[in-house]
Amino acid sequence: MNFSRPWVLLLLTAPVLLVWWEWRRRGRPLVLPFDHARAKARRWLERIIKVANLLPVLLLAIAVLLLAGPQRFAPPKEERVLTNIEVVLDVSGSMMSRFGDGTRSDKAFEAIVEFTSFRKGDAFGLTIFGTEVVHWVPLTKDLAAIRLAAPFLRPQKMPPHMMGTRIGHALEAVQKTLREREEGDHMIVLISDGESYDLGGGRAQKLGEELSADHITMFYIHAADGQPQEETFTIANLTGGAAFAADDPAALREVFKKIDAMKPTRLKPSAPEPVDWFRPLAVTGLGLLGLKLLSLFGLRFTPW
Repeated sequence: MNFSRPWVLLLLTAPVLLVWWEWRRRGRPLVLPFDHARAKARRWLERIIKVANLLPVLLLAIAVLLLAGPQRFAPPKEERVLTNIEVVLDVSGSMMSRFGDGTRSDKAFEAIVEFTSFRKGDAFGLTIFGTEVVHWVPLTKDLAAIRLAAPFLRPQKMPPHMMGTRIGHALEAVQKTLREREEGDHMIVLISDGESYDLGGGRAQKLGEELSADHITMFYIHAADGQPQEETFTIANLTGGAAFAADDPAALREVFKKIDAMKPTRLKPSAPEPVDWFRPLAVTGLGLLGLKLLSLFGLRFTPW
């Protein structure tokens, strides 16, 4: 047991002195006629009465201990390790193609919002890319910022210089963002529907190695018919992630569920913290108070 105000324990000297005084004092003996009788002395009764007289002193000691703020260390709890998730969305012209009952862009955004709903507690950032890269929403736990961005990110509203697809350029940009975020784990979820011309010539291998060195896991989702570009498999595998094909909205949502299962929330034990621990002393004090009340029914020295 620890105490938040240990200096208060100095007041325990008063109960200790009172105990010593109560146990040693003899009072003022008064000779009565029956003192010369042959009745045996009852030392055990004297000791019981002295103990009863000590109960208020013990209550005083309990009060001092309570004022000192008794504490104990609570069992360590598990706290969530923050995951910084950078969602990278292709906004090139091909993302306006039909995809179920909407466009690839619209359905991708719906799946992203759903993904954020079951990763509460993590930080999300939203980056859009085409030929160039725009960090639209910085890493934040305010998920409303991502949900409200949907109307502004439709490909038909993008300027001409966003009409291409440069996955390598986008990955390099978000790598810098995540590298600056020292706290927590790091993950990239990139959604595209096209072939990127800037991943050839060994660049995919180099990107994957650099992302792995920065402990960044990359998942790639190909939101279109066919298989993902071969280079995206290379990058994802090097970082411990995966590349998926999703040819309809239902498959797209399932892919996000798989990603959540592959990178579940990580927990770590937190350091034990001191918490107030009044219960043992309070229960002991109530017990002593009850004994004192019972002793008043007859356990006392004669008043003369």
